[in-house]
Amino acid sequence: MDAFTVDDLIRCYERGVFPMADARHDESIFLIDPERRGVLPLDSVHMPRRLARTVRSDIFQVRIDSAFNAVVEACATSRPGRLETWINAPIQQLYGELFARGLAHSVECWRDGQMVGGLYGVSLGAAFFGESMFSTERDASKVALAHLVARLKVGDYRLLDTQFITDHLLQFGAVEISRADYRRRLVKAWPAQADFYRFSAGATGADVLQAINQAS
Repeated sequence: MDAFTVDDLIRCYERGVFPMADARHDESIFLIDPERRGVLPLDSVHMPRRLARTVRSDIFQVRIDSAFNAVVEACATSRPGRLETWINAPIQQLYGELFARGLAHSVECWRDGQMVGGLYGVSLGAAFFGESMFSTERDASKVALAHLVARLKVGDYRLLDTQFITDHLLQFGAVEISRADYRRRLVKAWPAQADFYRFSAGATGADVLQAINQAS
């Protein structure tokens, strides 16, 4: 994978594959093309009742793209129960370049001046490829995901790729589909137009829930 560039990375997404590393301190990158793919259908997102109350309470200040590199670093940091991550230095560099091009974004949850959760991903056409999330306070990453979903719905996105399925995502209605089905969806979303910034940066939790519950 010598001289693997950000343009190579974009072409990988177009083919339906994404990069990972074996470990945080392993400099090599390999490409993943899973037989089964996780997606979160934007027209049928489920918001658990307790989480909806948390979103509506606005206990976190949600910011967009204000600390992208810090979010990636936090996602790459080992934590109790997750001693190793797939984000190495070359991957951090590549996604930093995507962010500089306006093709990657972060959603961050802040409290008392500290970032306590967030997520980042890649935006190409009308597809958003969720990469990773972290949380140091209860529900912070889930609130960030709720804000992301609202933003994607308002911005006319067609595909939210979660790569794999986790218990965290299942409660939102994420499903696992075949590689062939995923590529059919990707082909439709890739050339379409979407706007990540159409949703107001100052949106409240009530705005987020309204956007999520609005029929597509």
